[in-house]
Formats: sequence, structure tokens, C-alpha cells
Amino acid sequence: MRKIIRDGAIVVDDWLDLDATAPIPPQGKIIVPLARWLEEKPALLARVPRGVGVRLGPDHDPFALASDLPALALIAVEFPVFRDGRGYSIARILRQHLGFRGELRAVGDVLRDQVFYLRRVGFNAFAPRPGLDPEQVLAGLNDFSDAYQPAADDIVPIWRRRQPAPVA
Repeated sequence: MRKIIRDGAIVVDDWLDLDATAPIPPQGKIIVPLARWLEEKPALLARVPRGVGVRLGPDHDPFALASDLPALALIAVEFPVFRDGRGYSIARILRQHLGFRGELRAVGDVLRDQVFYLRRVGFNAFAPRPGLDPEQVLAGLNDFSDAYQPAADDIVPIWRRRQPAPVA
């Protein structure tokens, strides 16, 4: 049983991540690649009460899901290598521009050093790189107490909290 971080807690992953050809199980929550979602949407929509999610690669356009967002419980965004930052932009588009409110999960090469920033752009779930201690990755959510720029998490940047000098 794989453990992930969801909403600030370590939990057992209750989603099955399918590839493009794996048979769809009769029950349980599933994550499918974007191409499979687009090809099999009617059949997959029939599963919505049990949970359907879509996996986006770093080169996918999140606007391809704009009209489907109400039907999706989860969107997983792939980070093939930790230094690939395109997933940050995808998350911010999904949260701020498209209004996605479901689970937004970072998957792939997800490290402790990233989770604070990933949460800031809208991720609320993290599947750390295999072999990493989920407790250590979870601690990364609290590595910093302040932020210097605005983001999807609505933390007021530290420079905005400074009081202006009194006018003499």
C-alpha cells in the first residue's frame, strides 16, 4: 500500500493509477492518462460516483480539461524530473484560471524541497518519489513561515505586510 500526503496528512493512496491499456476495474477510484480520458470519456463518466481522475504530463494543456473539471475528482500532474517546473504552471492554471476544486496531486519525482512551493501553486496532495520517507516529505510543508510572492494559496506576501514608514 503506497502512502501519499493529502491535505497535510499521510494517508494510504486509495486511487489506482492505470496506464493507457489496463482494463478498468469494476470498482474503486481510478486515474487515467489524458489521452485515455479524451478517448473513453463517456464510459469513464459512468464511473464518476466511484471516482475518476486524469493524469496530465508536463507537456499537456490543462485547458483541454476545462469543460470536464466538474466530473473529475482528481487531477495528477506528472513531474518526470524534479527540475521540470511545467507542473507548477499547470497547477496554477487549474486552480486560479479554471477553478478546479478537487484533489490536485503532484506525482513522479516529487521531493521534500518542492512540497512547500507545490502547495503554494495549488497542490493539496503529493506522491513522493519512491524510496522517500513520507514523514520527511510532509515536514517540508513547514520549511518556511513566510512567502515573498503571491500565489494560489492566498498567503499575503511578507512585503505586503510591512507597515509604511510614517510620513513626517
